[in-house]
Amino acid sequence: MSPSNPTAGVPKETAPGERRVALVPAVVAQIRKAGFDVLVERDAGREAGFPDTEYEKQGARIVDRPGAFAADVLLQVRTAAANANSASDLAAYRAEQTVIGFSDPLSNAEGARLMAARGVTSFSMELMPRITRAQSMDALSSMATIAGYKAVLEAAVAAPRLFPMLTTAAGTIAPARVFVIGAGVAGLMAIATARRLGARVEAYDVRPAAKEQVMSLGARFAELPLETDGAEDKGGYAVAQDEAFYRRQREAMLKWVSGSNIVITTAAVPGRKSPVLITADMVAAMPPGSVIVDLAAERGGNCELTKADETVAANGVTILGPTNLPGTVPHDASQMYARNITTFLVHLARRDKDDESPARVRLDTDDEITRETLVTRDGAVVHERIT
Repeated sequence: MSPSNPTAGVPKETAPGERRVALVPAVVAQIRKAGFDVLVERDAGREAGFPDTEYEKQGARIVDRPGAFAADVLLQVRTAAANANSASDLAAYRAEQTVIGFSDPLSNAEGARLMAARGVTSFSMELMPRITRAQSMDALSSMATIAGYKAVLEAAVAAPRLFPMLTTAAGTIAPARVFVIGAGVAGLMAIATARRLGARVEAYDVRPAAKEQVMSLGARFAELPLETDGAEDKGGYAVAQDEAFYRRQREAMLKWVSGSNIVITTAAVPGRKSPVLITADMVAAMPPGSVIVDLAAERGGNCELTKADETVAANGVTILGPTNLPGTVPHDASQMYARNITTFLVHLARRDKDDESPARVRLDTDDEITRETLVTRDGAVVHERIT
């Protein structure tokens, strides 16, 4: 490796339960082609199924932890701002270093300020704009796809009944009824997965445009008598509503929830507490043996009884509150995330064809992708949405 090349470092993740890794061997060649030498902490990819030898075959260098953190650019799944075990990572950051990863800046402004105090230039993968040019960098959508798929599998394991209709010599088993609340990326994948397993699927989303997507997957769209103009921002995310709206929504949704065996909730508003869509009384109205998988658990949950990363039993209903389902399938989750973050790094380091200067991260704030993901720079928090 040429000592003149800048380096991209991949530390081992230290957040509780985090088994993903920021880079997989298959993307190393792409990063090297962009002008970076790749430094991977020893065993960083082991839990995701990527041994050190595979990285070395692709031209990466295996180093100890300080060696990975000495890189010019750090590529992480969870930066110090989104890591409950952040102290060692934060202390290892150095001024003029670039850090890229999930950092939860809209909910954790203090984490952003701590990173700014270390003098790092940081980019948050959560803030990737939902524009065509950035689709291949959209790690939130990648991870939501996995979460939606895994949520259905978790529900199928916890439920005391089968999903498909079966006609057997012992009689006919009716299909499970699955209700998905929120038809974003995670919700649509949950719908598709539940349908593949043979369930009868119904779904609701506050955004009117979601109806066509739900129906295209073979699910029934729940029509609620609610005024939903302005429920979606320009990026396609749901907009927070007032409590009066959520009360009317809960009242209208009761018959759908109470008639379902499985409910999967995915409703989240970036940077805000998750809206409560299922009350304790609604849970009590569900059939015994029903299961709720609350994908909004990390921000309080869509169900009033949800507890993050716990299983709650109430009135014969099982409520699951997973906060990191992608981390439970780290091999494929890491592959998807690695492609997202690699494409983003290459975008940041792009050069004119005739430019022979060393590779580096270029802070072109006229570019929407760069501007919208840049969180800290020159010792300050620079993103307008973070206060």
